[in-house]
Amino acid sequence: MTNSVLCAVDISNGEIDAPVIRQAAKLADLDGAQLDVITVVPDWGQSLVASFFETHHHDRVVKEANRQLRDLCVKVLGDDRNASVRHVVATGTAYEAILKMAKKAGTDLIVIGAHKPDFKDYLLGPNAARVIRHSTCSVYVVR
Repeated sequence: MTNSVLCAVDISNGEIDAPVIRQAAKLADLDGAQLDVITVVPDWGQSLVASFFETHHHDRVVKEANRQLRDLCVKVLGDDRNASVRHVVATGTAYEAILKMAKKAGTDLIVIGAHKPDFKDYLLGPNAARVIRHSTCSVYVVR
């Protein structure tokens, strides 16, 4: 039985990840599981480029990412279903943040999208591949 489903999306993709959210919601609804939707923003604060940004830039990015994530979920799932979704904006490397959140939330299933393959990552994108490789729970990939 699944108690928690974590759906990982990249809000910079716009509505490309809509099928991923829909599939995650369907899988969560099968068992009455909690649906968490996560997106990850880079951590500029600890990199060389941090000096090029204002000190509050990261907070603005997180706030805007949260707004876009909620808007995307409402558009895909509707207001009623979205009301019970936990929206998570994490900071760092995508696959690491997804795995960390999955562990913290006690996630039973991670749902992640895989873009059309191109030459450099033929079967899966690098983040999807790393999540699959390192996850301690099941991973469902949506093409």
